Amino acid sequence: MLWREEKTVKIDRLIAIMNYLLRHGKTSAQKLSGEFEVSVRTIVRDMETLGQAGIPIQSTCGADGGYSIMDTYVVDRKMVSREDYDHIITALYALLSAYADKDVEQTVDKLMPLYAHADAPSVLVDFSVANEDREVNAAIRILESAIRQQRAVAFRYTNNENAVKQMEVEPVRLEFKWYNWYLVAFHPGHQDYCMFKLVRMEEIAVLDRGYSVDHGERDIVLQDNRTGITVTLRGNAVIRSKCREYLNGEVTREYQNGDFEFRFCAPEREVYWYGVLLSFGNNVTVLEPQSVIDRILATCDEVREHYEKDGGK
Repeated sequence: MLWREEKTVKIDRLIAIMNYLLRHGKTSAQKLSGEFEVSVRTIVRDMETLGQAGIPIQSTCGADGGYSIMDTYVVDRKMVSREDYDHIITALYALLSAYADKDVEQTVDKLMPLYAHADAPSVLVDFSVANEDREVNAAIRILESAIRQQRAVAFRYTNNENAVKQMEVEPVRLEFKWYNWYLVAFHPGHQDYCMFKLVRMEEIAVLDRGYSVDHGERDIVLQDNRTGITVTLRGNAVIRSKCREYLNGEVTREYQNGDFEFRFCAPEREVYWYGVLLSFGNNVTVLEPQSVIDRILATCDEVREHYEKDGGK
């Protein structure tokens, strides 16, 4: 295990040295020794290793001497194509927009010099909506730290039924999906993996207890156990684009007056799509299922009763 850790440290140092030389140009062995906190002899061996790996290291002697990498050097196109580079940078920028973290910024900075002759990616994905909640951002940092330390966490959780429970789990990874951040974690009591929505987690604390199992060697696949529902509606022409934008479905029929029928699928208990339907008011009529029609009628009755109570005060 110790040998493996030392090997990993050396590989990380070699990559860091290569990126340092690409950014700063010719640098003396003494300077590199100080930057990476190793001996000059270790730096010399590292330069030999990089050279053997095919990195064009140049060495010059004298008072102004040092190590550098040929100016024309870029990552071998046989290994990574222009399209691969675009995909990598696009994914990193998307991650950076969703998760403002200095480590991600440093990763982008490290990659850029390797592709100095490449243009900016043609596609950029902006997930900044995932970075707007300060409390969620704080939770992400706590949970990420716990995952790196392989420590269990405790928190108070409110589920879909508004039941509040105290949880102790082993955090495995963070996921951004369905427009929300989630924690995938192992529940020692249930001996199974589960998912928690970060916005429903409160009072998160990192525990002294470590992992009970090695999660890195497990193929963690979580089933989406949410009950789905298919809704068909008829809408006025004025909300056609909004249906496509917010409900993620398809137009199944069109009428001469501009009206249309629209069908979409969604998790039955999620409130987002239901709130969108209510916001459309009388510009939309739900055709099926009857359960959604009944739910809308009940909501309208409850709202009317609320505002009519005490003269609307």
